[in-house]
Amino acid sequence: MLERILIVCIGNICRSPSAQALMKEALSRGNRTVKIDSAGLAAQVGLPMEPTARAVLLEHRHRPPEHKACQLNRAMLQQADLVLVMERRHIGSIYRIAPEARGKTFLLGKWQDEAEIQDPFRRDRTAFEQAYRQIRTAVEAWAVRLGH
Repeated sequence: MLERILIVCIGNICRSPSAQALMKEALSRGNRTVKIDSAGLAAQVGLPMEPTARAVLLEHRHRPPEHKACQLNRAMLQQADLVLVMERRHIGSIYRIAPEARGKTFLLGKWQDEAEIQDPFRRDRTAFEQAYRQIRTAVEAWAVRLGH
């Protein structure tokens, strides 16, 4: 049974906390409680969610998480039942940290022809909007496949 989902990006201030918020909303429609966390491969530890990423969530009527960026570690990967990443290269990084994460680590965009979600950090607002749309579509597809 799926109890813990971990969503990973690089800095843990844009994409993964956005995906975490959207996944919590999507899975809350079901009857089960799934714990959803996020972390970064090179996290900007302690920072809140990036302001533009937060604003985009708010504008689309979502509730951004109370968030402090945290660094990914092996224990997080071992405890997760499903690990979702934004880019293919993140999968290799995860396997180097925890080889046992094979078989439970996938692209968030898996159901969109293995789509990667590019990092909008330090880019213009349109990059954040694009990342949001891709994340929303990917999360909805995962929610369907997870039975929510």
